[in-house]
Amino acid sequence: MRILVQNKKAYHDFTIIKDYEAGVVLKGSEIKSLRMGRGNLKDSFVRIIKGELFLLGCHISLLNTTNPHFRPDEKAPRKLLMHRKEIDKLLGSVSTDGYTLVVLSLYLNSKNRLKAKIALAKGKNLHDKREALKEKQANMDAKRALAEFKKSRIPRNSKF
Repeated sequence: MRILVQNKKAYHDFTIIKDYEAGVVLKGSEIKSLRMGRGNLKDSFVRIIKGELFLLGCHISLLNTTNPHFRPDEKAPRKLLMHRKEIDKLLGSVSTDGYTLVVLSLYLNSKNRLKAKIALAKGKNLHDKREALKEKQANMDAKRALAEFKKSRIPRNSKF
């Protein structure tokens, strides 16, 4: 699995409940652009429209080495492919429980097909975000202190 584009903001703004895998329908040279790292998922989200999943707000830049006469829209809605039962399950949890569908990443699977990792998520409040940042900082400080402790315990003049 090779991650092409990742949405780091989604992990900060949402609590991830469960994640799913979906195929992505692309046009023309968009896969080449994604392989070159020219995609952006920062403001993207997933909507269920008439029983189908669509990725909205995803920006895939054009390559200047491709055919100039065929220029697909960079922010066009892209269809996501999932099984009907999974889509119905997602629709039920989004409409009744108040969850949101967000895109976490776009990646190539083992068969070299582009897949989207989408997640059922619940929005965080401001105090939840602050708490998560404090916890992350405390974990980093603990790891750093442990590494320094291990370094100081190793004898310098040992013959091992």
